[in-house]
Amino acid sequence: MPRVLTGITPSGTLHIGNYFGAMRPAIELQAGGDECGSLGGDAFYFIADYHSMTVITDPAERRAYTRGIALDWLACGLDPAKAVFWRQSDIPEVCELTWMLGSLTPMGLLERAHSYKDKTAKGLDANFGLFAYPVLMAADILLFDTNVVPVGKDQKQHLEMTRDIAIKFNLTYGETFVIPEERISESVAVIPGLDGQKMSKSYGNTIEIFGEEKALRKKIMGIVMDSRTPQEPKPDADRNLAVQLLKLFAPADVAADYENRLRAGGLGYGDLKKGLFEHYWNYFAPYRAKRAELAANPDYVDQVLRDGAARARAVAEKTLARARKNCGLR
Repeated sequence: MPRVLTGITPSGTLHIGNYFGAMRPAIELQAGGDECGSLGGDAFYFIADYHSMTVITDPAERRAYTRGIALDWLACGLDPAKAVFWRQSDIPEVCELTWMLGSLTPMGLLERAHSYKDKTAKGLDANFGLFAYPVLMAADILLFDTNVVPVGKDQKQHLEMTRDIAIKFNLTYGETFVIPEERISESVAVIPGLDGQKMSKSYGNTIEIFGEEKALRKKIMGIVMDSRTPQEPKPDADRNLAVQLLKLFAPADVAADYENRLRAGGLGYGDLKKGLFEHYWNYFAPYRAKRAELAANPDYVDQVLRDGAARARAVAEKTLARARKNCGLR
């Protein structure tokens, strides 16, 4: 049975790009089938708090985001009885494997990483952690004999780099690692942000999964549109940002009706954005209720993470022992 793995970095509040791009596909795989194919059954999901160290230096902030992500995943449907769910820093083997893999990773491979170039261009500090991110990601994946990694299109290159690193290690030291495959849901692979770019915490253009109603309504109503009047037909309605987001939350026929009315003329942008907010808010209503229950029971959440770490580490120890033996370490 294939093993599926995914992780989310606690570097900010989770947003709908995280949900549709990674969380929902992962939870569907956990349940035994999704639009990507029937996999499921051996699901490994983690909170990548080591990765957050490239952008966060406040310990309290990291702890708060880590707890928030645990609540968000469980509220959105992650089932600890069907998936292994843990905090990355509870698995020290990942750091040792990162060094072992990094010792074989060519500088040129890392220099070609689109994510590194994009983030530094946006003003993030060009530190070693950000540069070596793909090696730590490779360790996250290879340590658990992962077969399938659900990713958005923006992470596809990193999966290819993981495969390159694993193949090179296997060629150098003998068969050690499973070579993983990416699984991309084309319909939600890249979620647009409020400014039309890819939705990202780094760009400040997100719509949070959970948050205060008034602030979220203001964000959505503040989406910038063009200057055409409500009466003017919009033949490019399918490219309208609010329409694209609406299709994530509304039933297909409802979203199509909004798009057709916008295309024909007569639908104002304000009414379109009001409809977007209402469908977004209602979509996550049951998850908000579940999250409130979990937040009131912190001991349960802590136990889920402890149990998940124990199960994950049992796998990690075996993989690391195999890698150490093959490359000549005791």
